[in-house]
Amino acid sequence: MATILRRFAMPGCSSRRCLGVFLREMHSRTSPLNPRDGPRLLAGGSIPLTAYSRTHSRWQHTKAADPPEVELHRLVGEDNGIVEVLMCRHKARNALGYVFVSQMRGLVSTLSEDSAVRVVIFRSLVPGVFCAGADLKERARMNDAMSDSFVHMLRTLMTQIASLPMPTIAAMDGAALGGGLEMALACDLRTAAHSAQMGLIETTRGLLPGAGGSQRLPRTVGMTLAKELIYTGKRVGGQKALEMGLVNRSVEQNETGDAALREALSLAREILPQAPIAVRLAKEAMDRGIEVDITSAMKIEKMCYALVIPTKDRREGMDAFIEKRPPRYTGQ
Repeated sequence: MATILRRFAMPGCSSRRCLGVFLREMHSRTSPLNPRDGPRLLAGGSIPLTAYSRTHSRWQHTKAADPPEVELHRLVGEDNGIVEVLMCRHKARNALGYVFVSQMRGLVSTLSEDSAVRVVIFRSLVPGVFCAGADLKERARMNDAMSDSFVHMLRTLMTQIASLPMPTIAAMDGAALGGGLEMALACDLRTAAHSAQMGLIETTRGLLPGAGGSQRLPRTVGMTLAKELIYTGKRVGGQKALEMGLVNRSVEQNETGDAALREALSLAREILPQAPIAVRLAKEAMDRGIEVDITSAMKIEKMCYALVIPTKDRREGMDAFIEKRPPRYTGQ
């Protein structure tokens, strides 16, 4: 343990890298997919995705002049530190097609390395829909190997979103079905309009959730309720989703159709003033700890706590308390 703590104290040892060292030394278990390596190989590592990419290269080239399907919007002023991921595939209701997923993976990868980002909100610019799930028209043109490769790519995207170091919020002002709900489940927090419809509907299409839904839904609402929702392909509205713990907040939809976004912004503004390193390490402790036994989880918490002790923000928090003033955190 002392050796590991000395490693945490080494210059240039980031919190996530050092915690990773601790986790590897504490117990051996399969590490999460590396978002950079994930799209290269299928589960089992036998079929490279490059073949699928080449198949789509000509199609992508013809679409090069099309507007982006996913964009970033960085808020300014008092909301500086909040970033919105804008889903804007209007023609297909934000369906998870190859271009959409590729662009989303690139943006999420960029966000993962940006220490200035405090909170990320995933939202839709398409009225009445968050994300309609898989692009079944595109999927119908794939053979089995291509379909397997793409689903693996989609699963890796959800792992990337879940692995973002800062808090993430899904703002669902419309339908979040299949892969759309899986994307929301990969986020830390969820807001929804009462009118939003949510469901893992894959069994109604002869499939099962393949991008983390069968694992993240039970961890969110409990096993028996998750089984009911997946077995039946049932859709639920925002109020019902709140009752079952699927979303954190649900609000009546407004005239502009962005009530869930406004609620997500309100939630983000509650997170924004808090010490960013402490928030990130708290997320790390919870996300890592929930996957292991309580004894190991307590060790993870201890390591995360040790990492926050030498920060300037921790000292600023103590000084602000003693001086009876609001803290001024800098993320250092």
